[in-house]
Amino acid sequence: MEELEAILNRADQGLRLEDRELAVLLELSDEVQREKLFAAARRSRSRFFGDEVFLYGFVYFSTYCRNACNFCYYRNANTGSIRYRKSLAEVLEIAVALKESGVHLLDLTMGEDPYYLSSGEEGYDRLVELVHQVKEQTGLPLMISPGVVPEKLLPRLQAAGADWYACYQETHTLELYNRMRVHQPYRERWDRKVAAHGHGMLVEEGLLVGIGEETADVVHSLRQMELLQAEQVRTMTFVPQAGTPMAARKASDNRLEVNIIAVMRLLFPDRLIPASLDVEGIHGLKARINAGANVVTSIIPPHEGLAGVANSVQDIAEGYRTVAGVTPVLAECGLRPASVRAYADWVASHEKSFEKVIG
Repeated sequence: MEELEAILNRADQGLRLEDRELAVLLELSDEVQREKLFAAARRSRSRFFGDEVFLYGFVYFSTYCRNACNFCYYRNANTGSIRYRKSLAEVLEIAVALKESGVHLLDLTMGEDPYYLSSGEEGYDRLVELVHQVKEQTGLPLMISPGVVPEKLLPRLQAAGADWYACYQETHTLELYNRMRVHQPYRERWDRKVAAHGHGMLVEEGLLVGIGEETADVVHSLRQMELLQAEQVRTMTFVPQAGTPMAARKASDNRLEVNIIAVMRLLFPDRLIPASLDVEGIHGLKARINAGANVVTSIIPPHEGLAGVANSVQDIAEGYRTVAGVTPVLAECGLRPASVRAYADWVASHEKSFEKVIG
């Protein structure tokens, strides 16, 4: 207990934690000790963000993918997964509805759909036009999550209105990465995020846990996230998916994910850290918020035929994954949704102060 208090005191002072100290925090299992970690994370969040939380609308507009990721429900060989490709008109209708509901950002997500990424310039033009139209119709900050795209496409997406580029490594341990993302070079994925920074875009990086990692692997990934200087960092627990090579893997509980959220808050006090609705739905939101998250992601309107990623249908039709559904949970945590203007100002200030990252 004394060691934990000493580590948290160092974190409260803004001192850099050593790898050994990070490992101690990540491995906490005693609930009293974990709550001390979470309380420290909440103090850190409050210093930079007060009691405000940002809300992200999620538009998974195409579930077609050319990749064979062993963990993903939408891998190209999974004939049992939900497949759809929303038309531009459908995407615009959903985006406008999400804006009217009160979200702060729209996350435009797709698999690496050949319709957009393997059709030459015509496909790229379609993707750029989709981003342009959503920006024009909503005026909200946009995140584009298209997988690995050619570097030449990044400035076009940025010019069309994309503020953010999201592309997760999932892990920075090469052995685990190669096991997860088959035939997808680690360095290419990393370099694309560095390039996005170089073109003036904000970057989100993500870590998947429950895939066979050791504590040292998590610490290594956190250090790589520091190097990347991503403006938003996240973690999610692996959920076994039917029709994939990892379908039989035993699901983990949320303990490590929640511990990582808190450690991320101590390491990255001024960054955006999501609590995803895509793992445990509305029932898992409070634990993630109380661990220091300050963004709620995967807000999905019901009855629009949209899917989630880790859990394709959970809590969507019931309407829990909405602004109205999450706001009472935030209130229970003593928090509230920020204004749309506050989030737009945050994005603008970080875009203006951007410094190129050296990969």
